[in-house]
Amino acid sequence: MTDSASQTRLIAHRGASGWAPEHTEAAVRLAAALGADAVEPDLVASRDGVLVVRHDVELGETTDIADRPEYADRRATRTVDGHEVTGWFAEDLDWAEIATLRARERLPRLRPLSAARDGEQGVLRLEDLLRIADEVGVDVVAELKHGDHHERIGLPLDALLADAVAGTHWASSGRLVLESFEERTLHACRERGIDARLVYLMADGGTAVDLGADGPSFAEQRTDAGLAALAGRVDAISVDKAVLFARDEEGRIGPSDLAARTAEAGLGLITWTLRPENAFLEPEHRLGEHPAAWGDWTTEWRTVAALGLEAVFVDHPDLWRRVAG
Repeated sequence: MTDSASQTRLIAHRGASGWAPEHTEAAVRLAAALGADAVEPDLVASRDGVLVVRHDVELGETTDIADRPEYADRRATRTVDGHEVTGWFAEDLDWAEIATLRARERLPRLRPLSAARDGEQGVLRLEDLLRIADEVGVDVVAELKHGDHHERIGLPLDALLADAVAGTHWASSGRLVLESFEERTLHACRERGIDARLVYLMADGGTAVDLGADGPSFAEQRTDAGLAALAGRVDAISVDKAVLFARDEEGRIGPSDLAARTAEAGLGLITWTLRPENAFLEPEHRLGEHPAAWGDWTTEWRTVAALGLEAVFVDHPDLWRRVAG
């Protein structure tokens, strides 16, 4: 274990989602037991303005709603952030209706052991997750999903979040971190008085939805000039793991220069998401052909650990502790 690795905070991605269906109480409690410093909930809004802990606004992928005849008439097709999506949407159900749903593993073919626990637990609200986080002693890194979409439908996430944490220690204790792929959503939260570290999520490719087609791409925002500009507006960036790797002229893989350049700009650097399955590893670290088989994750993760990042997102917290201590 290096000193830099030991200083990197471990964020359990939607809880210990490698071992239990993501965003469930079981996943959150297990994450704490396995050594996580924080857990990451994704937040979307119900029709009546409750912040729901789910991967996306579409609920069919992570709950049993498709099997519930009473909600068959809620199936719809709409455009979310420029993509047409068909399914059942959180904004079409009240919290009382969402609370009747049961959670399911989002990646059943890759994680059959977790999928065996489908239906055991229900869906959490943000207030439920904050209570559990207090009980087990972990911080919370909340991702505000589809901020532009929610604003367009009259459910602004910044306002809902401010209401949810008003009068609680989460509004000012430093234990809450906010992240979004839309920088505008982060600033709106700060303007509402939420004292939280702001983390700008960046995909490998593409452009942030709130910047529009003519805005700078994520890659352009990761240039030296782009990072310098971001340093005046956010506290850290959180990047797709792939961005941390580069290949030389002979095609050999190694760390990119992003960590050094981000530090030079005065920004924190976080990465998502470390997973052991071949499907999520760099090609050089895969073993065999089966996407669900575990590859040479230790080599990949040790490369990341040596970078001394602010934090890492991990689905299996115990595996990170094995590599980084």
